[in-house]
Amino acid sequence: MPAEEFSLVKYLYMPIHPEGWRFIPIFAAVTLVLFLLWSPLGWLGVLLTLWCAFFFRNPERVTPTRSGLVISPADGVVQMIVAVPAPPELQMGDAPLTRLSIFMNVFNVHVNRIPLSGRVLKRVYTPGAFFNASLDKASTFNERMAVRLGLPGGRELAFVQIAGLVARRIRCDLADGQEVAAGQRFGLIRFGSRVDVYLPPGVQPMVAVGQTAIAGETVLADLDSGEAQREGEFR
Repeated sequence: MPAEEFSLVKYLYMPIHPEGWRFIPIFAAVTLVLFLLWSPLGWLGVLLTLWCAFFFRNPERVTPTRSGLVISPADGVVQMIVAVPAPPELQMGDAPLTRLSIFMNVFNVHVNRIPLSGRVLKRVYTPGAFFNASLDKASTFNERMAVRLGLPGGRELAFVQIAGLVARRIRCDLADGQEVAAGQRFGLIRFGSRVDVYLPPGVQPMVAVGQTAIAGETVLADLDSGEAQREGEFR
């Protein structure tokens, strides 16, 4: 029985990202004012406060640790898999790389994680527009934070946090030259957005368009595999 009770508490416990504590008290204060004005509005405020806490949840994840595995940096749906050059600001050349785009809606966990262990070679913030993050042009025109990651053996990988239609702030806690580990938390985007991953040349995705990815857990690709790109269908 004690073990079951402990498991239940652990299941119900919801860690909050530090960024959330800037907003949850504001939502709670507004809720109190709404109760004083008119109680039905107060209950609406309660729902919004709970949603705010839900949005900034920061759960633990079990990350596969074998070298060469590219782990999803975001919760959400694999929206696109295309071959395009990496963002020009990262100076990785014009050769097409396989880009996986993971779209996060406002109900997904928005804490982002490192896709592969390595060293941050370059990080570049680019201001821009706020088109719907599910559109292909969001990669080019939207506000974004791009990161170039050096991998053991000399290969490189890039990942990009992209602001969406309602997102208005990208947080990235990385620094140039920093050593990072796969699955490590590195930032988030408020409130609905997208993360792109650019695989090294010759690496094929192990996920299909429409598949749901879990940040820090889902394997997007394997640098050491010669497997062809996976296909999928809705069933």
